[in-house]
Amino acid sequence: MTQQPVRICILGGGFGGLYTALRLSQLPWAKQEQPEIILVDRCDRFLFSPLLYELMTGELQSWEIAPPFSELLAGTGVRFYQSMVSGIDLEAKEVHLQNGPDLPYDRLVLALGGDTPLDQVPGAAEHAFLFRTINDAYRLEERLRILEESEAEKIRIAIVGAGYSGVELGCKLADRLQERGRIRLIEQADQILRTSTEFNRETASKALEARGIWLDLETGVETIAADNLSLSYKGKVDTIPVDIVLWTVGTRIAEIIETLPLKKNGRGQVTVTPTLQAIDQPEIFALGDLADCKDADGQQVPGTAQVALQQAEYAGWNLWASLTDRPLLPFRYQNLGEMMTLGVDNATLTALGLKLDGPFAYVARRLAYLYRMPTLDHQVRVGVNWITQPILEALSIFDRK
Repeated sequence: MTQQPVRICILGGGFGGLYTALRLSQLPWAKQEQPEIILVDRCDRFLFSPLLYELMTGELQSWEIAPPFSELLAGTGVRFYQSMVSGIDLEAKEVHLQNGPDLPYDRLVLALGGDTPLDQVPGAAEHAFLFRTINDAYRLEERLRILEESEAEKIRIAIVGAGYSGVELGCKLADRLQERGRIRLIEQADQILRTSTEFNRETASKALEARGIWLDLETGVETIAADNLSLSYKGKVDTIPVDIVLWTVGTRIAEIIETLPLKKNGRGQVTVTPTLQAIDQPEIFALGDLADCKDADGQQVPGTAQVALQQAEYAGWNLWASLTDRPLLPFRYQNLGEMMTLGVDNATLTALGLKLDGPFAYVARRLAYLYRMPTLDHQVRVGVNWITQPILEALSIFDRK
């Protein structure tokens, strides 16, 4: 009787999940040890989210930052299911899919990330735009197109949250809309980019000021309506007209994770050991936004894409080690710095003692992200396009003349 191969189920196809699957496919499995690797995600495409902002200015195309899983996983042996996870039975070691088969597992990787809650302010769920997925970008693009084709003198945009996402989005939209844009950032704290470095904060502040973006600091949102929102500042409430409200604050752990009987912290994140395993459940690995993780040196790691990428390397290795009687490695987080886009052809970068801003930082950021794209084939396709596109555009201009 043929023995069934060990099955590894990876839930979530973001940086943590996809890169874990790719890492597993590259490890030196003996023929009799080769597991069945299954990746589950609700979307059919991976999203390289740090470059999502470039869609708004036409600097990048959707195929460059959102390649299909079928393309990325071709030839890897990883099987992909596009489905929502409807349940996880830890006792039976089984994953239930909304529109797919039940998946028994020997090892489970939780990498579902989170979503942005819209239930904090009345009217947000009905009227606010998110900017987290490729569909969010398409929805915003359609709304912008309608406004740009209208006779409105100004296009009024309010962005709730002056963290990384809010600042990057504000600069991109300002460069797109130019004089027609009237953009404001709304932030409850007394400064933008609270967790960033002073250099990045100062550079971003200059970029916002140069684009005429209004800052509402120490300001809360009371309500959001179809064409206005109410803001509270020092006890006073003002209602202002607006065409688009973008909501960029908050992260909520996936509901399916909340129901699991695993040890969690106060935010609902799964508490893991330095080897990225759930407490008292060594067959379950968790990484990314949903993991409460301290690394081998005891430092609390943030829930960023950079961390998820690094964790995926360790998760892949430790899954392999746990199935081949090898020692597992404790995760060691390396802070590689920060990069932000601050409009077209402009960025800021702090890494390895370097501090860059402007076009040089923009190019460095692009190259760093190109290197981090999930497969060599996709890196080559995107890199060739980045090199040839300016040449083709220049030739097209020359031909028209």
